[in-house]
Amino acid sequence: MSKHFLGDTAVLLGRSLRHIARSPDTIITTVVMPIAFMLLFVYVFGGAIDTGSDSYVTYLLPGILLITVASGIAYTAYRLFMDMKGGIFERFQSMPTARSSVLWAHVLTSLVANLISLAVVVLVALLMGFRSTAGVSAWLAVAGILILFTLALTWIAVIPGLTAKTMEGASAFSYPLIFLPFLSSAFVPTGTMPGPVRIFAEHQPVTSIVNAIRALFARQPVGTDIWIALAWCAGILVVAYVLAMNTYRRRIS
Repeated sequence: MSKHFLGDTAVLLGRSLRHIARSPDTIITTVVMPIAFMLLFVYVFGGAIDTGSDSYVTYLLPGILLITVASGIAYTAYRLFMDMKGGIFERFQSMPTARSSVLWAHVLTSLVANLISLAVVVLVALLMGFRSTAGVSAWLAVAGILILFTLALTWIAVIPGLTAKTMEGASAFSYPLIFLPFLSSAFVPTGTMPGPVRIFAEHQPVTSIVNAIRALFARQPVGTDIWIALAWCAGILVVAYVLAMNTYRRRIS
């Protein structure tokens, strides 16, 4: 790794962030769907769903936050695809720039953009009645889980961003990730689901992540959920990072 890695990454990160600042519709588009889901489920379906919670928006929010991230990372794949097609990578490779700094700039841009989107969604949830008794440490733990989750999904997004043949193909991978929370404890307790669906829902990563965040918001014991959630996020992150870097080396070789 180049000794100039940090400096190169910072410069390229600034470039990507300026693009987002000039095009705030990226953030707006990212939060529209999660907020629409939240409005729909709270005000249309909420009265018919029994979660054992006094506030359905409070029960719902952890899953909506994960959908927000899954929606946002599609833009990472899109931006990478556009840079690949525009010859930006070849241009940087002809300069004394650390190879991996280009990817890390896109990944960190995704992290910043998604954190802004998550903050907007939380603000809307507060207006809708979301309340939490969590202390600072619990909020920091929630932030840590969401950051790790965002990094894991972003490195997944890097792969189609580098390999897709069309703009639509670059972002289409995110659709299954967006709808995965619907087959989890995000919207209804898994105990209300039929057998095979319940088994899948209880053993997929979103359920443990949602349960951990929900417990932290409610100041309840998180039990093993937080460790399972962290293990899922860390495992996905490591595998996605290795695959993404191998894909990147093949594309620029």
